[in-house]
Order: sequence, then structure tokens, then C-alpha cells
Amino acid sequence: MSMRMRESYHVQLDAIMVSLVGLTETVADAVGRTTKALLNADLQMAERVISDDAIIDNAHDDIEQRCFSLLARQAPVAGELRTIVAALRMVNAMGRMGDLAAHIAKIARLRYPDSAVPNALHENFVTMARLSESMVRAAAASLRDRNVSNAARMAEEDEEMDELRAAQFRVLLGEEWNEGVEKAVDAALLGRYYERIADHAVNISSRLIYLSTGEAPEGENWPRA
Repeated sequence: MSMRMRESYHVQLDAIMVSLVGLTETVADAVGRTTKALLNADLQMAERVISDDAIIDNAHDDIEQRCFSLLARQAPVAGELRTIVAALRMVNAMGRMGDLAAHIAKIARLRYPDSAVPNALHENFVTMARLSESMVRAAAASLRDRNVSNAARMAEEDEEMDELRAAQFRVLLGEEWNEGVEKAVDAALLGRYYERIADHAVNISSRLIYLSTGEAPEGENWPRA
């Protein structure tokens, strides 16, 4: 590959990373909107999140195809290959987060005009949802700034998410639970969806660390999404 072609290759790689940052921010907006739909029993907001998932899917497909195109055009050298592989893993995580936001919105729509969130877990879900959105936005900022130290802190936030999830189960399985099976099932699903959004945000940070250092972070605080 000539010097000019190599420069063009790097420009396209950089453009993919910029697109990844933009998609992560779009996903964070989706998480914020789906939380409003859920906590406020807002049918219009739920419908918007569900319909806007196609925007995330289209962006995912575009970035994925651009990565495949760069792989097919020339054999990338080590650093370039690492960037493309990391980008493919990241964009997959973003697509899944968009799907999860839509799943939450669908539960909100299903239970409208009632709230799908049990009264006994309202504050838990407020905290969980706020943390989930914050983690996605932090992942976007870390990716934009290539900030490895900020990315490394994501695993600590995931521990807080795990604690919130454990607290949910304590309430759902406690003797004082009196909100019925349907509410319990909704809460279990919603908690799982927010937990997975957080896992994917941590996974994006893990890929950023791999991209920057050549080594993936290890330990039980780094979930595999």
C-alpha cells in the first residue's frame, strides 16, 4: 500500500471511531428516553424509542460495513487490525444496547397507562436507570477522548449496578412483596435489561483499553458482554 493510500486508510479508520462516539451518544439518548417512558408511563416517548431503534440499527450496519470494507481492501498491519477488531466489537455492543432500550420501552408500552415499575422498587429503578445512562455517556466520553484511566473506572460503576440488581431480588423474593406475579416478572426483566446495558458500556471501555494498550483488562469486575 502506497503512502497516500495508507494515509487514506488511517483517515477512514479515524472516521469510523468518530462515528462510534456519535452512535454511543445516540444510544445514551435512547436509554434516557426509555427511562422517561418507563418511570412516567409515557406512551409517546415509548413509541419514539421503539421507532428510533431503526436509526441505531442503520448506524450499526453502516459502521460494520465500513469496517469490513477496510478489512477486505488491504491486509491491515497490527495497529490497524486492532482498531478494526475493537470497532466491530464496540459497534456490536452499541447495537445490543439500542435493542435493550427498545425492550424497556416495549414493556412500558405494554403496561400503559399503568407504570411497569413496582412501587416498592421505584427508587431502585430511578437509581439504576440513572447509573445505566451515565455509564453509556461515560463510555462515549472515554472513547472520544481516548481516556484509558476513565475507562478503567467503569468496572467500579458496574459493581454498583450489581448491588442494585441484588437489592431488587431481595425485595422481589422477600416476604413483604405484595404486588403480584406480573409486576415481579416486569421488574426482573427490566432489571436485567438495565444490567445488560451497563455490561455493554463496560465492554466498550474494555475494548478502548485493549485498543490503547494492546491488552484487555482482566478480573471479575470486567464482564464479558
